[in-house]
Amino acid sequence: MRSNDSATATVTIAVSTPDTAGQDTPTAAATPARGTLVSRGALLAALGVAAFSLTFPATAWALEGMGPWTVVMLRSVLAAVLAGGALTVFRVRLPERRHWTGIAVVAGGVVLGFPLLTTLALQTSTTSHAAVVIGLLPLTTAAFSAVRTGARPSRTFWIASLVGAVVVIGFAVQQSGGAPGRSDLLLFAALLVCAAGYTEGGRLARHMPGWQVIGWALVLALPVTVAGAAVALSTEPLRLTAHAIGGLLWLATGSQFLGMVAWYRGMAAIGIHKASQLQLAQPLLTLVWSVLLLGEQLPPAAPAASLAVLACIAVTQRSRG
Repeated sequence: MRSNDSATATVTIAVSTPDTAGQDTPTAAATPARGTLVSRGALLAALGVAAFSLTFPATAWALEGMGPWTVVMLRSVLAAVLAGGALTVFRVRLPERRHWTGIAVVAGGVVLGFPLLTTLALQTSTTSHAAVVIGLLPLTTAAFSAVRTGARPSRTFWIASLVGAVVVIGFAVQQSGGAPGRSDLLLFAALLVCAAGYTEGGRLARHMPGWQVIGWALVLALPVTVAGAAVALSTEPLRLTAHAIGGLLWLATGSQFLGMVAWYRGMAAIGIHKASQLQLAQPLLTLVWSVLLLGEQLPPAAPAASLAVLACIAVTQRSRG
């Protein structure tokens, strides 16, 4: 990675014509390069989703030996050390002043808000239930993207997204007995702050490499997370088990940094709204990890929900707009 890398760097396109939305529309000669970019972007976004799917099981492991505030603050501090080291080694210059507001939104949403709210929710919720509720994140992110970036997905896209969301909501209601609890409210709040962070990070990744977006967000939040970690370690119990250490290390390296690097690069390549819909697969992957790693019982409706959601993903990825 080099500081002057572009998040959307591709083969040079000689000719392009502006469309009515003010964006470049590639000519026939540019189509192969664009196709390669889209394929690569979809793969990167999918890798990010795969990394995120382990977040809740890893959090459950970490909570076996640490308090919720300790987990959240330590994961961010460790990830910031990793990101700060990379920024230093590659001598990355400070972002332009106009980008710092967006970086602050990323820090508040995906570095602090989402991890804290979901970790608190997992104290009283199973990972499988939490994963399904968070399945609303793709639709929430697409809505934020439409407002923030002016993206205008097609009607087919929105219909498929809404169907996928309805499947997820129905699954969540069926599992919770129809009455949302405190953990559900925390998860719904997490949806909002995370969608804002994803949208802003995806927008910024068009101006700087994705790893720098999350890297600077982690560094910006470091004063808060270091102070929070010091307070949490002095007030919450700590028992360093293999599960607790392994869960914390994955949260810091996989979920908080490397997964976000792939995710933001993918969003920059294929668009925020399309990348967000790949996350419809995340709850289903988390269900599998919950069974394999935590021994939770897979809900009987999960296979049917999986097929329905995967069908919605296929439609959203093929839709225009």
